[in-house]
Amino acid sequence: VQLQASGGGLVQPGGSLRLSCVASGYTYSFYSIGWFRQAPGKEREGVACISRTDGSTYYTDSVHGRFTIARDNSKNSVYLEMESLKPEDTAVYYCVTDLYQSWCKFGLEEPRPGYMKEFGSWGQGTLVTVSS
Repeated sequence: VQLQASGGGLVQPGGSLRLSCVASGYTYSFYSIGWFRQAPGKEREGVACISRTDGSTYYTDSVHGRFTIARDNSKNSVYLEMESLKPEDTAVYYCVTDLYQSWCKFGLEEPRPGYMKEFGSWGQGTLVTVSS
């Protein structure tokens, strides 16, 4: 499994960025996929995911209404459209999928703490910096 994320960069508060992730090495459309992030000195947190079954989307509260996740199965890709960015959105963003199909079934929460760190398939991350 390979997940190649791109699109990070430096943006001013209130600005926008679009992250992209291209997946390969597995049957992309069979699995849910999403984004985690890790800010300096903080634990990784789930940001958004999109279900494999019906395309339902889930977001963490702090980005709800500002971020939009979408997938294009024809391109094996997932996108994260980020608007109204805040300094607290500064983090490395990771594209993640769960080949065991236990995550992002009915929400963003992991089946148990640390599940995605142990069982998830992770991309290399792309840095988003929100600063004036």
